[in-house]
Amino acid sequence: MARTVGDDPPSLERGLAASVDAQEKERGLKIALVSPYDYPFPGGVTKHIYYLDREFRRRGHDVRIIAACSEDAGEVSEHVIKVSGFIIEVPFAGSVARVTISPRVYTRVKKILKRERFDVVHLHEPMTPSLPLVVLRHAPLSPGSVFVGTFHAYRESPNVGYEYAKPVFERFMARLDGRIAVSEATRDYVASYFPGDYRIIPNGIDVERFGNPALRPIERFDDGRPNILFVGRLEKRKGFKYLLRAFVQVKRAVPGARLIVVGAYDKEDKKPFVLYARRHRLRDVRFVGCIPEEELPRYYRTCDVFCAPSIGFESFGIVLLEAMAAGKPIVASDIAGYRTVLTDGEEGFLVPPEDEEALAAALIRLLRDPDLRRQMGEKGRVKALAYSWEKVAGQVLDYYQELWEKKRRQRSPRTDEPFAPSW
Repeated sequence: MARTVGDDPPSLERGLAASVDAQEKERGLKIALVSPYDYPFPGGVTKHIYYLDREFRRRGHDVRIIAACSEDAGEVSEHVIKVSGFIIEVPFAGSVARVTISPRVYTRVKKILKRERFDVVHLHEPMTPSLPLVVLRHAPLSPGSVFVGTFHAYRESPNVGYEYAKPVFERFMARLDGRIAVSEATRDYVASYFPGDYRIIPNGIDVERFGNPALRPIERFDDGRPNILFVGRLEKRKGFKYLLRAFVQVKRAVPGARLIVVGAYDKEDKKPFVLYARRHRLRDVRFVGCIPEEELPRYYRTCDVFCAPSIGFESFGIVLLEAMAAGKPIVASDIAGYRTVLTDGEEGFLVPPEDEEALAAALIRLLRDPDLRRQMGEKGRVKALAYSWEKVAGQVLDYYQELWEKKRRQRSPRTDEPFAPSW
């Protein structure tokens, strides 16, 4: 039975092995968080790992992030174990995944697992044919560890890789002691290929950071004009072209409106959209590009409406949660991953994907109605509280405990368990 964010987790103290002595009880867990992607590169999965790492450390646990890191990324945190600097870009689910396939990873992973003796090895996107599968391949080298996998991705179309190599993937899946899905959409998608028990634990949001009332708006856009904000890469799946087309209609109805475009995109990515804006004389589209992470909450503070026009391949609306925490109303596509977070007519509006007319109508309605914006923004702020990283990390730790207890029961009773965690 899946547990969602609103459920009461079991006590972390329940069921501890009686043989754990007082000294063991005082120590924290030794946890490995395995990133499937280039860790310094911005993205939803890497951000998820970053915040779990932060919350676990706050609670006294010893955390290591095992990841490939770009050679040009500069220095990384001392608790990041870099397995490779060789990164390639692979098209995946309407986006581009930055992964490593260096043969050196095999040797490094074997040494890491033998040396570190982790209590928990938590793999993100565990079926990614790169670092996570290498770690699972060598899981027998760490028999005292609990292996957990979190599935983040969702797609509407079939996964050819899963279908083609299912027998191989099934062997790796069998090495996972536990499976987490970030949403019901993700669970249903993965379970259609690999049936089993999945715990639903959502993505989180740094509520204090995005909801800080002391945040200053971006000065150059803080001029009384209504601002629409888009945050994301300019990839096909993000549906930005439909927002840009809708903005033509928005400008006719609300002449002062401005569209602010923030994200990790380059000159070539934005070129066709810049040309479209010029052809349609859209002078109020501001392509800001990639910004420092600490500046992002200020952009949410600056906007009047947040728009997420994705056409699919979204398992969970992280950017929607960021906007909610900032108290901003939302116009988003009515897709499975976004329905997980946003209720139509409550925190904003859900419109059919790829429908620029519906997108424009919803944006115009909100821009013309400040009272509705405030009402929806406040509802979003309240909902975001349930997704704080403190709560999400607590649910993950609870799940670790359940898995450990299950693994302990499957062994013959002994007093010299190799893994006796303190919670």
